[in-house]
Amino acid sequence: MVFESKLLCKIIGFIHLINNQLYKSKYLPIFKKLGSHCVFALIALIVIGGATRVMEAGLACPDWPLCYGSFLPFSHMNLRVFLEWFHRLDAFLVGVLILFKFALSIIWKKEIPNWLPKTYSLLLFLVIVQGSFGALTVINLLDSNTVTGHLLIAFLLLITTISINQNLENEEIEEPLFWWRLLLFVPLLLTLIQSFIGVRLSSTWSAHICLSLNEKCLILNTHKLFAFPITFSILLIIATAIYKRSLLTENWKYLSALIFLLFSQIVLGVLSLKTNLNEPIFIIGHQLNASLFIAILTTLIFRNPFTKKGLNHSLNPQMLGINS
Repeated sequence: MVFESKLLCKIIGFIHLINNQLYKSKYLPIFKKLGSHCVFALIALIVIGGATRVMEAGLACPDWPLCYGSFLPFSHMNLRVFLEWFHRLDAFLVGVLILFKFALSIIWKKEIPNWLPKTYSLLLFLVIVQGSFGALTVINLLDSNTVTGHLLIAFLLLITTISINQNLENEEIEEPLFWWRLLLFVPLLLTLIQSFIGVRLSSTWSAHICLSLNEKCLILNTHKLFAFPITFSILLIIATAIYKRSLLTENWKYLSALIFLLFSQIVLGVLSLKTNLNEPIFIIGHQLNASLFIAILTTLIFRNPFTKKGLNHSLNPQMLGINS
């Protein structure tokens, strides 16, 4: 009986090991590749959405989901129509990509971790909400609250997608640095609030009114003031990483990118105001920087702050269990 019990344990352990290796060699690379494509598509979606807003092209297609009653409105095509049409096309592709990942997680449910189908279902829900807000943006004629909600949900999609990708990369982290994550979460939250204020600023025309008539400047002034706590929190993160040298060594590329994006974001903001918001390239660059800033902060929060363990090392406990 004891011999049979040990044999059964060995068989179960061997099957678990084979399934784990199959997941890492077959399914994991597919989800990683799809996740990377999804991140790029979401950043492009946010930037194109910003360009659509800056160029006042949000109502260039008067109907939804088609544009002038067709999928490709050749007869009405101009720069504004193209921007709105391409924004919807990118949103459609993002939706299809996330739906595809969710379908794969259901089909491969027995071979992948239990948390994957659940998180992909959350991602799919956010896409549906995002699409609904996109429709309401047109129906409500660019209502400020709807536009703001549309952008914030896009950021939530980006954050959720990156967190999934990093969890796929770092499944073997046993003791994450919670204090490091909390330190990084502060500028992420501040940046989301800053983006919320920024989209309110543009969708209510408060910036133009303030710069032209010196009225209704509260939103603009609040947007500018938020740059100070964000800057301070990033500098605190850099100082902490320098003090804990291992953090700086393992994350210097991301931290360098944060510093670069922070100061370039400030420069773009100043240039946008100096040109009275008449140069779309500065405003679109400002939106792109915010998206990359959020993406890097999210990556730092969820990635392993230290060198990843090798595959063989991670399988040692299972191999010992089988051999015993």
